[in-house]
Amino acid sequence: MTAPTGPGRPPRWPILVAVGTLVSGVAANLASNLLSELADSVLGPASIALALSGAVGWVVFEVRRRRADRQVGVEPTDVVAAPATGAPTLPYPAGFTGREAHVAAVVDLLAREHAVAVLGRRGVGTSACAVQAANLCRDDFPDGHYYLDLRRGGRPRSARQVLAALARILGTTPPSSGRPDALAEAADALRRHLDGRKILLVLDNVDRPAQVRPLLPPTARTCRLLIAGGPALTGLDGVVAHWIAEPGPAEAVELFAAAGQAAPAARARRADPRADPAVASIVDLCGRQPRTVRALGYRTAQHGWRHSDVLDALRRAVETPPHQRITVSPAARLVTERDTAYRALSPEARRLYRLMSLSPAPVDRPTIAALAARRPERVARLLDELAAAAFVAGAPGDRYEIRPLLARYARLHLRDAEPVRQRVAAQARLTRHLAKRAERHAANLAALGSPPDREWSLPLDDDPYGWFDLHQELLLAVVRVPAGAAETLPRRVRRWWFRLAVALCGWLAHADRLDEWERVCRTVLATPTADDRPEIAGWAHNELGVLRRRRHDPQGAAAALTLAVAERGRRGTAQARMNLGLALLDLGQLDDAVEHLELSRRHRSAADRAGHALTDLGLGAARLARGELETAHHHLVRAANTFRALGDARGYAAALTNLVLVHAGLGEHLDAAQAWRAALREYESVNDPTSRAAALLNAGATLLATGPGQARQAYEMLAESRRLRENGRPTAGLGRTLLYLGDAAAALGDPEEARRHWVDAAAVCEGVGDAEGQAAADGRLSPDEPAPAETPLNA
Repeated sequence: MTAPTGPGRPPRWPILVAVGTLVSGVAANLASNLLSELADSVLGPASIALALSGAVGWVVFEVRRRRADRQVGVEPTDVVAAPATGAPTLPYPAGFTGREAHVAAVVDLLAREHAVAVLGRRGVGTSACAVQAANLCRDDFPDGHYYLDLRRGGRPRSARQVLAALARILGTTPPSSGRPDALAEAADALRRHLDGRKILLVLDNVDRPAQVRPLLPPTARTCRLLIAGGPALTGLDGVVAHWIAEPGPAEAVELFAAAGQAAPAARARRADPRADPAVASIVDLCGRQPRTVRALGYRTAQHGWRHSDVLDALRRAVETPPHQRITVSPAARLVTERDTAYRALSPEARRLYRLMSLSPAPVDRPTIAALAARRPERVARLLDELAAAAFVAGAPGDRYEIRPLLARYARLHLRDAEPVRQRVAAQARLTRHLAKRAERHAANLAALGSPPDREWSLPLDDDPYGWFDLHQELLLAVVRVPAGAAETLPRRVRRWWFRLAVALCGWLAHADRLDEWERVCRTVLATPTADDRPEIAGWAHNELGVLRRRRHDPQGAAAALTLAVAERGRRGTAQARMNLGLALLDLGQLDDAVEHLELSRRHRSAADRAGHALTDLGLGAARLARGELETAHHHLVRAANTFRALGDARGYAAALTNLVLVHAGLGEHLDAAQAWRAALREYESVNDPTSRAAALLNAGATLLATGPGQARQAYEMLAESRRLRENGRPTAGLGRTLLYLGDAAAALGDPEEARRHWVDAAAVCEGVGDAEGQAAADGRLSPDEPAPAETPLNA
């Protein structure tokens, strides 16, 4: 129908025709003048004739080729074959395969319900399932069965057009206008005509509820209404919905095979697709979309393609990193061309769907907005469109992801529709957004500690641990790029990728996820950036050194940190030298440890107060191990004051823990008691079991040295320290704790328990290589007088 013109407004078509005639005349005159001048000056008549004949020949060839493509072997992708006469009678499905359970369920519903809707995402087979069910129950409706396609010609029909078409079919009065009262009047006329008659109406390709709402509810007697449409029809009053999803793997393979059998034979003998395991992978890569599977099965059989070659072509298009160029095969292009549900989306929704395939895990709305370079409110509308069409699904934490079945299919669309430059730009936006958010949250980790078991009380975006926990799958997938892809990361992505890796390692270190931390560092070392820029390789070796020290491997830590010092240059060696000094302190190389710690303090910027505090803490521990108590006291007091001014509870508590040993060594027992009490108060707000265990060990040892009246309190502290340490692997700290626990038991008059603890201490110290602790335990187990208490370990 032609839209009516407004009152008093002249029709536009005469103006458009006049303008088109004028423009075409001017263009024709210009072209003829140019050709005449060209022929006179450059070309002769023979050249012009040759050029014209070539152009005409190309046009004829192209027309014949396209006509041949249409006539020879039409792909059986239409699920419904309309009658050749164009009559509104019920058609038969073309090549219907599988879905027996769904068809039986729809037939059963039609026997009991007056209105049934077969719902599913577009292109999933709702039309074929509905028409097949209607054909199976033809005999139950002797008064007629009629079919109406509400999307005939590509454009959805309005409610008025639907009622008018049904009125023409059934001989009732069509609606006089599109007003609600006129639609209701026409619908009532249809109901009166259908009442008491056994008629089946099949309305196919219903896109919107408004198209069929005037027909609901249908007549309450013998007439039946069967609707096939999409998820937008959910919740229609008076309609019983039956949902269908993509076919299962076996049904999809059967669709592929049935389409191949309908194709003209390219060879005398063809392998049976049902027996080839590659076909199951092919249909999965196609998202098990019926139209796509049938088209690919038909074309594969027609051209004699090997199934393994088709699978390799699809996998190459899906698995090749987005920033790398490849030639898209005809099979991959055919798969994207036959995705009717994708074509039905708006252009912006299609683009967002493609770009979301760059994310290997669920993403939240701010990340999607950064990925697509669109405003958040616009992204919200596009996500609603994609969710309504069943392309994306919600995930915990207000996140979204492409449905797993369609994830690789979306990568095919990305490869086909997005140029390399745009794919790289989107990848850079995603990495940049994640890196900035990760850096902001990683900066707060030191202040909050590392509580793996605490309940989150902060808002998710303000809680660094909650944010990292929620997005860990995405962050790890972005940083741990596939094998071979790290060497080819585009330069505009590489910088932000490295910053994301740094922030992620900070969280992995606090969460004590050592294996993943090491894998990220190894990935960074494998990039060409690490070869081009030694400071990046130095950062990775520094992280590996800290990680090996955390694993109680001081030898490996010292080796990695030595490489870090050699690679990072003077400006970046302060942190590496400090870590190397601590590793050498673990190895007992006290002089070398003090030398590197002093160099670390000298190389640090004056503005790096936290770095200076850490270096003073390390120097205090090293001087304490060398017995230089006054110098150790100076460094530790300065570190404690700086940490307290910075609000770093963890560092402040570590400095106080070491000060306990200094004051005890100087005989200042009152100051030692004040130090361990303050350290334990700080550890109440910082969830760091290992450091708290060290503080309890030092406090218990100090109380034992004070006098026998403190033995009970010392025993309780040492028992708590042992409980905190027994969850992990045996360490020297556990051996020293058992040693002093035995001393406390002996002071309390229980020699049998004391002996058990000393035996355990000797075994643990021997296992971890703590010769001094083992000698002390063996001395206590000898029949002679037990040796005096040894110095506990530093925090």
